[in-house]
Amino acid sequence: LNRKFNVSTVNKVWTTDITYVWTNQGWLYLAIVVDLYSRQIIGWSVQDNMRSQLCLDALAMAWHCRLPAHGIIHHSDRGSQYASEEYRNQLKSYGMIQSMSRKGNCWDNSPTERVFRTLKSEWLHRFNFQTKDDARQAIWDYITYYNSERRHSALNYQTPMEFERVHQLKKAS
Repeated sequence: LNRKFNVSTVNKVWTTDITYVWTNQGWLYLAIVVDLYSRQIIGWSVQDNMRSQLCLDALAMAWHCRLPAHGIIHHSDRGSQYASEEYRNQLKSYGMIQSMSRKGNCWDNSPTERVFRTLKSEWLHRFNFQTKDDARQAIWDYITYYNSERRHSALNYQTPMEFERVHQLKKAS
């Protein structure tokens, strides 16, 4: 990807990463898949562990929601989940091209890191989650808000869903 974060259309580049969410019952792990064009979160998974299945579930959600053509660039960090044979095989079966950040360089995946920063600073910091289910619900609520209501300066102050809708209308005309 080489930090080329400006993308001309949907389903061209997807980025992904994992973050941690603390609850009084212990850690939860959130994996997301973001369409780089609109910054829309198109896949996610929340689990009690960081095994590869966490990331595979987020990827499957994104793929089944979009059913994209082959050739999407799929960008992640070098985490063991994304480097696993199982994950690489799934990307191959979906016809995706794997791209990975340079070792230890979070800036190579900064758009996805930015989504997590926004999630934590605008939403999660408000809560002291008693249960993992409470955290799961709050994450679901924020993703829904983020995609359909939160305006982005990088998207001309449109929401990710609005930005994609406008793109589709322009493409159709």
